[in-house]
Amino acid sequence: MRSTERLKADSHGIARAATLWRDGEAVAFPTETVYGLGADARNDHAIAGIFEAKARPSFNPLIVHVADLPAAEALVNWSDAARAVAQAFWPGPLTLVLPLRPGAGVSKLVTAGLNTLAVRMPAHPVARALLAEFGGPVAAPSANRSGRISPTQADHVARSLDGRIAAIVDGGAAEVGLESTILGFDGAPILLRPGGISGDELSAALGVPVVARSDGDGVSAPGQTASHYAPAADVRLDAKTWRGGEARLGFGPVECDLNLSAAGDLREAAANLFAHLHTLDACGAGTIAVSPVPRRGLGLAINDRLARAAAPRG
Repeated sequence: MRSTERLKADSHGIARAATLWRDGEAVAFPTETVYGLGADARNDHAIAGIFEAKARPSFNPLIVHVADLPAAEALVNWSDAARAVAQAFWPGPLTLVLPLRPGAGVSKLVTAGLNTLAVRMPAHPVARALLAEFGGPVAAPSANRSGRISPTQADHVARSLDGRIAAIVDGGAAEVGLESTILGFDGAPILLRPGGISGDELSAALGVPVVARSDGDGVSAPGQTASHYAPAADVRLDAKTWRGGEARLGFGPVECDLNLSAAGDLREAAANLFAHLHTLDACGAGTIAVSPVPRRGLGLAINDRLARAAAPRG
């Protein structure tokens, strides 16, 4: 097993991470959503290293992170609608799926055989400094073993991937705590994955309704596999009463082991979701029971992640 470096989010650590990316290595780094496992999006060998470290299905595409809009424009073809939402929400927790530009130079492993590319400009200052220092596109799924709970702290990454990747840049806890919203464009704008920006916010920015993706559609963007974000324990959803031996994840004014938000604040709940799942899973209970979470606003994204965590495992 290799040794994984733990890097500080200072000038030395940022320079070292960029050097490792240039050398074709995989490095975990903080974003405002969750920690990502990044590698040079143009390097087939480096991208294969991400799939190997995560044990990730090859049919699941990756999100490419860029430092600025010109870097994104070099990779994909833009529509007026895509440019409007990018200007409204970038940098931030929004991924756009757009037609791949011919000659973009992105590894075919990144797109998983699709003719589109998922691109995002993160807002986290450490992520932005890393991308600027590296000077190229970085493909980065969440920095955890495939299908497991997404990491919101460097320690979460280490528990999942220590010895499997070159380095972890420690930039503290993720602020949003949920993966980015993914928006595609196939005629009407399509919400491919709910996340830190709601469909209502996107609709307001575009001036037209955003259509939700059908669950029966095939994989067209990252994070759409049925079982995903799963702890080792089973997950029981919408628990209004507790059963003996369960780890209890509450929401609102309930007695529990950990509470996503005792005040019923969905933003607080989103930020706490993965960290609390990590903590309860480490206790060794066979089942994590979760209180009902309202299916509105950020609650739609929280329930999406919980449903995938509770789905049958392949």
